[in-house]
Amino acid sequence: MNQLLKKYPEEVNRILSRYPVDRKQSAVMPLLHLAQGEAGFVSRAAMQEIAEIAGVSTTEVASVVGFYTLFHDAPEGKIRLQVCTDVACDLRGATEYLTGLCAQLGVKPGETSEDSLITIEEVKCLAACDKAPLFQAQIGDEVEYHENQTPARTVDWLRSMSAAINGTPLKTVTPEEAKPEEGGSHE
Repeated sequence: MNQLLKKYPEEVNRILSRYPVDRKQSAVMPLLHLAQGEAGFVSRAAMQEIAEIAGVSTTEVASVVGFYTLFHDAPEGKIRLQVCTDVACDLRGATEYLTGLCAQLGVKPGETSEDSLITIEEVKCLAACDKAPLFQAQIGDEVEYHENQTPARTVDWLRSMSAAINGTPLKTVTPEEAKPEEGGSHE
C-alpha cells in the first residue's frame, strides 16, 4: 500500500483537489513538500509513491527533486546553507566567501558537518546578485536569505541557530586546524 496516501489521506486528497483530474501530475511539487516534511528529504520509496499518486513515472518525480534546490533525496544537515557562486556573485567575492566559510566550519561544499547540523552546498543563482555574497538557509520548510555576508557574520548566525536548535555551541575550526589541500584543481 502507498504509505504516503495511508499516512496523509486528507492532505493528499486536499492537494489533488486543487488540480483537474486529468492534470494530477501538477500535484508533484506539493506532494514532494508533504513527503519531505516528515524526514527532511524525499526517499526513493516516497518518490515512487508520489509517482503512483500523480500518474507519472518515478523518473519524472526524481527529475523534479534533482532540479529544485529545496528538495533533497538524502538526509543531510538540519541547516542547509546554499551559497551562490554564479558569475555575478563570484565577481562580488562569493567563491572566497564560500572557501572561508567552509574552512571555518571544517567542511567542503557538498559535505555535512560531523554533528549533522550544517550542510553547505554551492548553487547557481539565488536571484540576489547585487547583494552577494549571500546564502539561502533552509531549516525544515523555512527558507531565509542572508545577503552581503562575510564568513564571520555567517558563523555568528550559525552559532545562534546551533544554540536554538541543539542547545549546544557551534563547532568551528581554528585557522591552525584549517589546512589547505595540496594539489587538485579549482573548478
